[in-house]
Amino acid sequence: MKHPKKIRTYCKYCDKHTVHEVEKVSKGKPSSLRWINRQKSRRGKVGNLGKFSKVPGGDKPTKRVNIRYRCTECKKAEHRPTWRAKKFELVE
Repeated sequence: MKHPKKIRTYCKYCDKHTVHEVEKVSKGKPSSLRWINRQKSRRGKVGNLGKFSKVPGGDKPTKRVNIRYRCTECKKAEHRPTWRAKKFELVE
């Protein structure tokens, strides 16, 4: 699916319609302070410790697209409810 890089839409912070820049959100670095990561370092890194078993049938054919809309006036960003797509591409 193709989506424009700039879109004119409502900004809840400015309380008016402004031009927004669209950016795809990438996955952040996992925290080393989470319980599962601390548990793995204690017990060693062998197997999956009986957790996180694969779901029968494998991965879904489409993934949810994570998009951030950033206002060009106030520079604040917000997420909107997303949809599913096989391919996602930002175009001019």
